[in-house]
Amino acid sequence: MVNPKYVKLFLRLALAGSFLSAVADRFGMWPTEISVWGNWENFLAYTQLINPWMPASFIPVLGLIATIAEIVFALCLLVGFKTKWFAKLSGILLLLFAISMTFSTGIKGAFDYSVFSAAGCAFALSLMKEKYWELDNLIFSKR
Repeated sequence: MVNPKYVKLFLRLALAGSFLSAVADRFGMWPTEISVWGNWENFLAYTQLINPWMPASFIPVLGLIATIAEIVFALCLLVGFKTKWFAKLSGILLLLFAISMTFSTGIKGAFDYSVFSAAGCAFALSLMKEKYWELDNLIFSKR
């Protein structure tokens, strides 16, 4: 039987790694042959594609907000700070992304990139009570 604390750790690391990988891609940190966007401009063009109802002038702000959220969520999940809260926020962000993809380009992309699956994982993580290698253990156990 798989220990739930290891499952929780795996979910935290997988979600955090996915967020950080996507952010790294936006800033050209992945080789071009495996990159999705490769640079900030291409990422913003994709952001506009999946958010066609947003004014073009707001797209850079939306892209920046999403990027900052992904970095903060990833770091908090990595260290286990407020895991339940950041897992829920991650699930919401991923679900919004999946819905935007679905309504703008079709559901296939959201399924191919496993965005619905990642959102489900984030929501499942938010329900797990076990603490394992989490900063919250150090901070909140002393109170």
